[in-house]
Amino acid sequence: MFRASSSKGSIWFALIAVLLLLSGCGASGAGTNSGEAVGTSQPTTDKQGTASTDEVRTIEHVLGKTEIKGTPRRVVTLYNGANDVMIAYGIKPIGIVESHGTEPVYDYLKKDLTGIPTVGLETQPNLEEIYKLKPDVIIATRFRNKATYQQLSEIAPTVAVNEVYEWKETVQLIGQVLNQEDKGAKLLTDWDQRVADFKTKMGDRLPIKASIVNFRADHARIYYMGYAGKILKELGFTRPPAQEGEKWGIKVNSKESIPDMNADTLFVFNSGKDPAAIEKNYEVWTRHPLWKNLDAYKKNSIFKVDEVNWNLAGGYLSANRMLDDLYKIYDLKS
Repeated sequence: MFRASSSKGSIWFALIAVLLLLSGCGASGAGTNSGEAVGTSQPTTDKQGTASTDEVRTIEHVLGKTEIKGTPRRVVTLYNGANDVMIAYGIKPIGIVESHGTEPVYDYLKKDLTGIPTVGLETQPNLEEIYKLKPDVIIATRFRNKATYQQLSEIAPTVAVNEVYEWKETVQLIGQVLNQEDKGAKLLTDWDQRVADFKTKMGDRLPIKASIVNFRADHARIYYMGYAGKILKELGFTRPPAQEGEKWGIKVNSKESIPDMNADTLFVFNSGKDPAAIEKNYEVWTRHPLWKNLDAYKKNSIFKVDEVNWNLAGGYLSANRMLDDLYKIYDLKS
């Protein structure tokens, strides 16, 4: 995980300060976490419109309190879940981070995000490129952007959720930022209705004890709680006792750890940019006698799932795509 060093952070801070000075006003209304009033310069104009009012709102978030003037139109998103949620709101960001593995954006978002400028990787956004876009607001995470939060706030008001996979919190935060909290509530209500429908149609098949297993080129991972784990829990799935808790999961290098994956059902996806090496590693693990001793193997209940929907995208639309996958797996009508 990228973290800017203190020296590099100082250089960036100085660069942004100079750019702001030279531009006179800089980006409109920088965010603060100290309660100080934002600037009174007029909001930036572009084809998507301007801030609709002069109202100043204070939004509390995991990295502090940020004052936002009017209704932002020029939004830069610094994690993939926020890219997704902006489209769920029907609004295109003016700048996005690149996706993982299928740059610049995931296939399911290409229709909406193709051609939008990128500002680097989620793990290493480019502050200069963000500044050039003159955003009204920046959507970030504590996990990725805590070290550069002050520099980002010098560019534009910056708000954050805690983790990149907290998609419901992202829906709520973006609803606050965009002055569309009613729309956010509607999105979450629609999700709750789909969850209820799935659980009803699954009936007494739930609860199902499930593990989420991920294969890389040189190791495997067992995901406990995170994006897919939280969704499965909401849908009525349970985890093996050894996987309880809030830890994201574990990285395993030895085949002797295969029993730690044991559950009635396994959801499996592969990760990485070397498909041949990943597939070879997957075959080695799944040919092992301990793999064939898993309950899910004996019950023929191992399902390969889409990595983007189940792990990488981390948004509202991808959560619904993950749920679509489960409707198909269990032969339910959605």
